[in-house]
Amino acid sequence: MNKWFKSGTPWIWMTGGAVSISLIMVIGLFILIGWRGLSFFWPATVYEFDMVDKQGNHMNVIGEIYDTEIVQKQQLIEAGITGLEDKGDTLERYLIKIGNREYVDLDFQWILETVITEKHIPDNIVVLERTKNGNFYGYIKAIQENGVALTLTQTELETELASRLSITQALKDKEHALLKGDIGRINFDLEKIRLKKRKLDLDGLLTTEKITDFENQSQLLRDEYLSLETQLFDYRKQALRDSVVITDMTGRDVVMPIATVLDFYLPNKMSFIEKVGHWFHQTGKFVSDDPREANTEGGVFPAIFGTVFMVMLMAVIVTPFGVVAAIYLHEYAPKNNLTKFIRIAVINLAGVPSIVYGVFGLGFFVYIVGGSIDQLLYPEALPSPTFGSPGVLWSALTLAILTLPVVIVSTEEGLSRIPSALREGSLALGATKSETLWRIIVPMASPAIMTGLILAVARAAGEVAPLMLVGVVKMAPTLPVDGNFPYLHLERKFMHLGFHIYDVGFQSPNVEAARPLVYATSFLLVTVIIGLNLAAIAIRNNLREKYRSLEH
Repeated sequence: MNKWFKSGTPWIWMTGGAVSISLIMVIGLFILIGWRGLSFFWPATVYEFDMVDKQGNHMNVIGEIYDTEIVQKQQLIEAGITGLEDKGDTLERYLIKIGNREYVDLDFQWILETVITEKHIPDNIVVLERTKNGNFYGYIKAIQENGVALTLTQTELETELASRLSITQALKDKEHALLKGDIGRINFDLEKIRLKKRKLDLDGLLTTEKITDFENQSQLLRDEYLSLETQLFDYRKQALRDSVVITDMTGRDVVMPIATVLDFYLPNKMSFIEKVGHWFHQTGKFVSDDPREANTEGGVFPAIFGTVFMVMLMAVIVTPFGVVAAIYLHEYAPKNNLTKFIRIAVINLAGVPSIVYGVFGLGFFVYIVGGSIDQLLYPEALPSPTFGSPGVLWSALTLAILTLPVVIVSTEEGLSRIPSALREGSLALGATKSETLWRIIVPMASPAIMTGLILAVARAAGEVAPLMLVGVVKMAPTLPVDGNFPYLHLERKFMHLGFHIYDVGFQSPNVEAARPLVYATSFLLVTVIIGLNLAAIAIRNNLREKYRSLEH
């Protein structure tokens, strides 16, 4: 036994077991987050509860069973609930998602099993997904065109609602394309003309001819805008033509414009295949749509785009700086106390709290560098800042500094593993030191460079605290990329999946509704990080195979 311990075999098994347990825990956590998040998009059964309150009044509640819990009878009695003397020691209560926010105080309600007289699963209950106020549960009663109800059977009502909803969605898509396209371009061009005019005025070069020319250009754009505005109002008028009448759980008929409806489905009539198709449809909308309702509804596409764009921009910035710094420290810097101090400083930088980098980025990049750029290049836009306010460029630079030590250390380790005989052989054959570096040393060290980049991307994609100071916002009106020159707008603020999780999970006015979105967004963020890492790992493996022959 003593010989076995001395051989080191137990420690190998213990290390392997610890790694296996850690891997299983990570995978289990990932699966749990994915299950809790992605199950939110499954069409849940909608129930109708017949209930009797304390006064003996009958009422109905329609909604999904969101959660259940077992409570002690004594706990309920102490809370002031009466009539439980003949009940068991424990009772079940349901958390019902009833929606219809504009007609009820809360869209989630706890219901004790003792007040429920009957529970139904009607086939014709419809769930309406709306642009605001969340879901609406009820029964389709009629479809109106210009306020006049159409004569249709129940089956025809569902078919007609689907048809008119698709027509309305097409009109809304045209309206959105017009606002983001031509109308957005006109507003952008008008602002450019205003800034050009003000710049000439500040330089003392604004003449009467220039003023006339600017006015003519602006007038042409305004005339085009008026024409497009007429078209826009026509789309909106057509979209508001149709409405649907829904009977809610109180028996009240609610007239709802179809323009406010995004989607509808009858979950209790769906087959398993239809539910699977609906799940994929809802998951796709979550990934591709914009957020709504203070980020508690809709999708997260702007946050996905902002996260990936910022991380890629950070990678483009940090890689050359980190590689050049590592090459200097390893290949050129003299072996003295100053070099040792620099290496110690680089290692210590990795331990600085990320919020400190955020404060540095806000003070140096945003206020000093960005403010100076505004003074030099964009004086006509002042006092409104262009680069002198938080934006995606400053976020990328801040995270580049944050992850720079990782890239430097990883690259230095890769350089140190390259045999000195290769350097000496290259120099002996007549190559210069710079040629040896860029043709032999750097290619061989490229897998280590990619390893540093992988670690940098993994850390940067999950950082939130510094980004809150230098660019990330709850809701960004536009993406950093659009069709207006220069197409890449690095001065704009952006959305981020990490901040979206924080905002929805801790700043949401409706915690119960937001909880599944926290899991779904967390799962998506981990997936994005894994995707970026896998892409970098594939590139690293390709480089490793490409330059493997040089090692021999």
